[in-house]
Amino acid sequence: MLLPSPWTPRLARIEASAAERLARALADDIVEGRLAGGDRLPAHRDLADRLQIGLGSVTRAYALLERRGLTRSVKGRGTFVAARRTQGGEAIDLSSNAPPAAISERLLARTLTAIARRIDADHFNSYAPPGGHAEHRRVLARWLQTLGLNVEPGHMVLTSSARQALSLALDLVCQPRGRLLTERITYPGAIALARRKGCALQGLAMDAQGLLPQALAEALHGIPAAEGKVLYLTPTLHNPTTATMGAERRRAIVDICRNAGAWIIEDGVYAACSPDHARLAHLATLAPEITLHVNGLSKSLGPGLQVGTLVLPPALCGAALATLQELSMAPSALSCAVVDEWLSQGVVASLQADLRHEAQRRVRLAASHLAPHLGDSRLVLHPEAYNAWLPMEREAADRLVSAAAALGVTLTDPGSLMVEPHDRASGLRICLGAPGLDDLDGALAQLARLLTAEP
Repeated sequence: MLLPSPWTPRLARIEASAAERLARALADDIVEGRLAGGDRLPAHRDLADRLQIGLGSVTRAYALLERRGLTRSVKGRGTFVAARRTQGGEAIDLSSNAPPAAISERLLARTLTAIARRIDADHFNSYAPPGGHAEHRRVLARWLQTLGLNVEPGHMVLTSSARQALSLALDLVCQPRGRLLTERITYPGAIALARRKGCALQGLAMDAQGLLPQALAEALHGIPAAEGKVLYLTPTLHNPTTATMGAERRRAIVDICRNAGAWIIEDGVYAACSPDHARLAHLATLAPEITLHVNGLSKSLGPGLQVGTLVLPPALCGAALATLQELSMAPSALSCAVVDEWLSQGVVASLQADLRHEAQRRVRLAASHLAPHLGDSRLVLHPEAYNAWLPMEREAADRLVSAAAALGVTLTDPGSLMVEPHDRASGLRICLGAPGLDDLDGALAQLARLLTAEP
């Protein structure tokens, strides 16, 4: 005799089809532990009758869940929740701005089985050409197109990470000991790369939309033409402040750089996390002749997919290939095959939607823990960001980082985010994506207690 399902049927309260609403409700209950590995899901027809939806909607919802690896079907027995691994560890890491885990073992196993039937062995028996295999560039150009960036495969090169793509961009347009303009608070990896390459960093003022055009115009005016003019910025879901530029601000930044003869390095790694890419043009779209667009898959799908892309102005394509002749950065052929399979099967869009939903859940959790303890301080949250930002004086931020470490919670060093090391206006970047929900809940509770005690 088959055991009944322990699940109480419901549809998620979202604007979507019945199948998507059912899949979301079940996924939430699986991820949050209300359904355990091995629990049976209701029979298709019974569930359709109880929810007053079509049988086809139930079938599509169950297929979506199985494609994500959250469930497994057993012929003649039904559909069951797939067992999920838990991650243990003493310290809870809130310093790594990684997306929540969305790629399951079952999804990977099914993907590897599919690509094994048609993978090109030549990609494993020879070195990739500079810039990556033409087939792989076409695949990644298709992915960028889903983000609103139309690019010729010949105007892009592939690397094994977005950080390598950024490194190559700096090599192409930053002169030795030249000036690099950027937001006064920005991605720690960019600061570290620029300093290692000998660039003179200059931080510029920001507001709620990110970089201020007036500050950029004044800084560019003060740089001699012979020194080279380069701007690095993140216009969408800026790391760490989560700021996103509006359309008018983007056009102003592009116009200022074009008139000043400046290159733009656009960091677009969080564009896939935001639905705004449908209406907000990338800087590389507005000014393709001066913009180098950096992107990659680790933030938009999962850290294990180490594939980076650098979209180039046509004038720089030759120089990029010449540089890559000396220093190969091509990504794994297997990773590119995975992306190709996921694009063709609709998995990429599904994973990105799941990640946005999970980010929203974690942002709400952070707000519930931290906002009540901040008084007049402003906790900056964006529903699609993987981190929260809490502006504060540098000394207070350093104290909180040290106190959290003593409690087993790791936070980003505030100094690593600052272009000017002695700038007093700083803040805490609280990364929400990497830990499991239970660990995140406990770590945020610890931070809330520390904020209550902070004078």
